[in-house]
Amino acid sequence: MPAKKPNVETLMRKIRVAREHSDDVHINLTPLIDVVFVVLIMFIIIAPMLELDRVQLASAAQRDNRETAVVQEESPVAIHVHEDNSIWFNNKIVSKEELLQLLKNAKRNYPNKIPQLFHDKKAQFGTYQTVKNAVENAGFEQLDVILQPG
Repeated sequence: MPAKKPNVETLMRKIRVAREHSDDVHINLTPLIDVVFVVLIMFIIIAPMLELDRVQLASAAQRDNRETAVVQEESPVAIHVHEDNSIWFNNKIVSKEELLQLLKNAKRNYPNKIPQLFHDKKAQFGTYQTVKNAVENAGFEQLDVILQPG
């Protein structure tokens, strides 16, 4: 038997039904946008509350190396952190516990001086953080971190 030819009216009805179904399919993005706005608002509210450590960089102006070295050598509050993470305060090796007491004494004796930290580039960052915390706990508001070229 020969195949029955589809009627034009039947084909048009099928096309119309297919179009109606395709128009009904859509994704509601409103809940997603609401969530994104809530997260954005939370970041805007929380960001100012975060306490961040800021490091102010010295100006890039070239200075006489001899003048800088003299200032560094004359500091009564000099802290050196060596490659092996040992901490030296005024050329004497100290423990982390002793450092805080020495810094408190230095703050009493030299209230206007700024401690200078000479930190070896191969020493761990955790040692720097320990020294920085001790300097803050001793009452100093600033810390000069001295970087040596090379």
